[in-house]
Amino acid sequence: MKKFLVTGGAGFIGSAVVRHLINDTDHRVLNIDKLTYAGNLASLSYVESNARYEFKQIDICDLVSLKLAFETYQPDYVMHLAAESHVDRSIDGPSEFIQTNIVGTYNMLEVAREYWLQLDEKRRGAFRFHHISTDEVYGDLEGTEDLFTEETPYSPSSPYSASKASSDHLVRAWQRTFGLPTIITNCSNNYGPYHFPEKLIPLVITNALEGKELPIYGNGMQIRDWLYVEDHARALVEVVTKGEIGETYNIGGHNEKANIDVVKTICSLLEKLQPNKPENVKSYADLIAYVKDRPGHDVRYAIDASKIQNDLGWTPQETFESGIEKTVKWYLERTDWVEGVKSGEYKNWVAKQYK
Repeated sequence: MKKFLVTGGAGFIGSAVVRHLINDTDHRVLNIDKLTYAGNLASLSYVESNARYEFKQIDICDLVSLKLAFETYQPDYVMHLAAESHVDRSIDGPSEFIQTNIVGTYNMLEVAREYWLQLDEKRRGAFRFHHISTDEVYGDLEGTEDLFTEETPYSPSSPYSASKASSDHLVRAWQRTFGLPTIITNCSNNYGPYHFPEKLIPLVITNALEGKELPIYGNGMQIRDWLYVEDHARALVEVVTKGEIGETYNIGGHNEKANIDVVKTICSLLEKLQPNKPENVKSYADLIAYVKDRPGHDVRYAIDASKIQNDLGWTPQETFESGIEKTVKWYLERTDWVEGVKSGEYKNWVAKQYK
């Protein structure tokens, strides 16, 4: 049994990691989360009563609270997922992304380094700091056959991806300069249960069920590699427990899909799984509406995940077809969770962004 300190554990990917650790391992978890609009403890309702799980509401920009959490909990592994992650929001207001993703990561590294240095030799040798990042730091791909590898040069396009690229560089610098035992992962687009309904897949599902427009940026031909979030959670735990210090691992789902094809797939699934449509809807696909493209929109992302497969034996269990059907079914069954996250702030954001 090891102690994991997970930042951002009430978010979409973070909550999947926490659920995996509690449900599928014997490890203990301290979940640290600021509980911004995208942090939702309802995503952890099935593990919150477990004796191996603990939650503290902490902002990673709060050094005093961070230090106290490290000192009292004494983690063996740190999994740093806390981040502002929505590209559109970063365009609308970059400041929070700079503060959380760059300054917050700096705080985490410094607090972790101070904690790590006071550990005894055995625990210091076993300690790991795992920084979870995104493939968006690489920019986009020009060729239809090109893939992002761990050696792809960074070329971020948005304030979000630039802030994540900055945090990746900080982590590598703390490893090289100070010897802090760090590992970095860069993942492709995640989807699955408990996804906040501002991102493409949950937005399309929830809007379709309400008979609202399904907004598609530009021509909808932007290609993403889709990774089921529970596959990602398994990969992250494999990396932090078995990965090599100083290494980077790309994590992808082997599922390249154009955005418009993803939307049409969801519409087809809803025709089968939820044939009783809102009164104004003849076909879910009729709700598709093309809107003005996002500034600096990357055209194609695709991950070469051969390193994590060869080195650690991880491969995704879900195909896009199996994963997206599970996702649609989950949203149909968990309307209570969806309604719970649709605060006034969320509705105002969607109305402004996709007007």
